[in-house]
Amino acid sequence: MQENMNNAPLMDDEEGIDIMALVKQLWDGRKTIIIWTCAFIVLGLVAALTMKRTYSVSTVMVPQLGSKSNSSLSSLASLAGIDLGTTSSASDLSPLIYPQIVNSVPFRKELMYTPVHYANVDTAVSMFTYATEIAKPTVMGTIKKYTIGLPGVILGAIRGEKPDVVLPEGGADNTPKPLVLTNDEVKVLKVISENVSLAVDKKEGYITLNVRGSEAIQTAELAMKAQQLLQEEITRFRIEKSQRELNYIQARYEEIKKEAESYQEQLAKITDKNQSITTTKDRIEHDRIQSKYNTANAIYSELAKQLEQAKLQVKRDTPVLAIVQPVTVPDKPSNSRAKTLIVWTFFGGILGCGIVLARGYWPKLKEQFKA
Repeated sequence: MQENMNNAPLMDDEEGIDIMALVKQLWDGRKTIIIWTCAFIVLGLVAALTMKRTYSVSTVMVPQLGSKSNSSLSSLASLAGIDLGTTSSASDLSPLIYPQIVNSVPFRKELMYTPVHYANVDTAVSMFTYATEIAKPTVMGTIKKYTIGLPGVILGAIRGEKPDVVLPEGGADNTPKPLVLTNDEVKVLKVISENVSLAVDKKEGYITLNVRGSEAIQTAELAMKAQQLLQEEITRFRIEKSQRELNYIQARYEEIKKEAESYQEQLAKITDKNQSITTTKDRIEHDRIQSKYNTANAIYSELAKQLEQAKLQVKRDTPVLAIVQPVTVPDKPSNSRAKTLIVWTFFGGILGCGIVLARGYWPKLKEQFKA
């Protein structure tokens, strides 16, 4: 006991920690440090050789929300939280909401069922099909499952498999229904939420889409689909009002077009039938149809102008994501086996040093606790 006390680093209230005593203690305990470091080197080799390789793809985009009252400038200002007062439309969608779109269940579900290419599969399959029918568990995944995740496995076995939620039958076809997910879909959606993210840079005014995957081509294809789907969702939110107006004008335009054509045919028939209009009745009938045709034709011409204006408004309201950095297939994995080995080795060395130093301090701490 006395020998351990002498080996402990000297702590003087006036001079602080004796660095040389610390170095001497670490040197005396070098055998322990080497043993722990070697043990963690072996664990690091196992982790590096069995770890699942991951690939990362990033694409940078700049949102351009149309040309309504200099909205390109105001959209960039909205990223920084500044309201220039140039856009007053309720259909405007702030770029700060884009991450919520990416994290939404419909967005992730669309990605989950998007066919992508895997190296060990001849045809393109969805992530859901690959995860539930083709993919095999990795060594590290199995080790984590039965070590760190063992309590969860035991609880799951006790509780039993959770049944899928099934909506009751009945109700009108047009009645809104909640989105129901199976247990397998929930697991895959969780993986997608961890591997697909969107970051908004408020200061610089751009957004970055980050996607991780197990293979290079699969990750790039998934990033392309996420980019395309984000553009479609933003467009749907943005042009919802103007699209409704366009649909209404289009429907009214088709109705009045048929009505004008009908009057035109009636006018042609009565004109051919009565080449020489002599009776007052024939003249009145002809004038009545002519008047209806003129009215319908005037409305038709006006609706044609409104229809073109509505189409232009939809195009003006359609947002565009300017691609600054396009999606490219990664040439190497984002996680390195060498880095993994270095991290494990460093951790083993730190743990060994901590154990050696704790041996020196432990007797002194025991005396303090006794006192």
